[in-house]
Amino acid sequence: MPRVASRSERNPGNAACAEEEAMGMSVGAVSSTPRNTAPWPALLLLGLLGACQQAEAPPPDIRPVKTITVERRADEQSVSLTGQIRAQDEVSLAFRTDGRMLERPVNIGDQVKPGQVVARLDPQNQQNALRSAQASLSAAQGQLTQARNTFERQQGLLQKGYTTRAQFDDAQQARQTAEAQVDSAQAQLRNAQDQLGYTELQADAPGTVTAKGAEPGEVVKAGQMIVQVARQGGRDAVFDVPAHLVRMGPRQATITIVLADDPSVKATGRVREVAPQADPVTRTYQVKIGLTDPPAAMRLGSTVVGRASATSGEVIEVPATALTEANGRPAVWVVDPATQTVALRNIDVVRYDPASVTVSQGIEAGDVVVTAGVQALRPGQKVRLLGVTS
Repeated sequence: MPRVASRSERNPGNAACAEEEAMGMSVGAVSSTPRNTAPWPALLLLGLLGACQQAEAPPPDIRPVKTITVERRADEQSVSLTGQIRAQDEVSLAFRTDGRMLERPVNIGDQVKPGQVVARLDPQNQQNALRSAQASLSAAQGQLTQARNTFERQQGLLQKGYTTRAQFDDAQQARQTAEAQVDSAQAQLRNAQDQLGYTELQADAPGTVTAKGAEPGEVVKAGQMIVQVARQGGRDAVFDVPAHLVRMGPRQATITIVLADDPSVKATGRVREVAPQADPVTRTYQVKIGLTDPPAAMRLGSTVVGRASATSGEVIEVPATALTEANGRPAVWVVDPATQTVALRNIDVVRYDPASVTVSQGIEAGDVVVTAGVQALRPGQKVRLLGVTS
């Protein structure tokens, strides 16, 4: 049968108290006999027994913690994004008619001037249409000459009474029909001339070729991009910006732009255009920053870094060490200055940073928040403040 350990063996520290308790019981039994003198040994032992019982009572659990007094401030966030330099005006040059492209004398990076030919189509069909229109116009003009002569003769005969009114009306109608046919033939000729002109693709402004969409020998459609030209003039720094920064950033903020590989090359600019719709893949908005006097080193396609400060409403910032969780939501421990006890309070977090947490709701300015020792706290627990900072 296993031996049960005594109280003194289970807790050696209380062995002396146990012995004293036993002695007190025996003395109490002796003192119960009627005597005229006071049992001072018994009183002494009873005092020692009471002291042991008080020593066994656990002291109040007061935990030392570090705290901070929070304050509200404007939420100013420094933003740094990577983008690239683009021309403010980029046009895609395309033919207005279908056909087989014979040549494209320009390539990516070439400089073009206004009126310079950048591509040609095979003009054989358009030339044939032009010759047909010219022939139709010549035939219509011949019919018009004949109709006019007939009308003039009938007009003279009618005045002398040698022809009928019906014959004169027929001659007048024939002349009007011939004139209309000439007008139609002339319009067809102009259309044929335009179609022939459309076989040559010309640059409409000075710029640089940045892309090409077809090679010589390909059959292209009307409107298909043949070359893309970045027009000379202003330049933009283009960035893909998250939605929350688009909401926070003011439109007139001055943005500092630096080259990614050479931060000494700088320029400034302002927000010129914000895309009205997010990219379907990245869910970001394209923002164009119009540069003011960009340096020559900021070439088209260069990688740049844009830096700016975005400000939203007032928020409270607490150290990241103060953050805990309650009911599946972020929370912090708040100290009641009157009772020196803590209570758990849920908060709404705006932004998580490595060293701090930005809070929009849940705590107010002046609240004392625990920043160290949050893992060992419980609601209503008394605490001792090691230091209150703000």
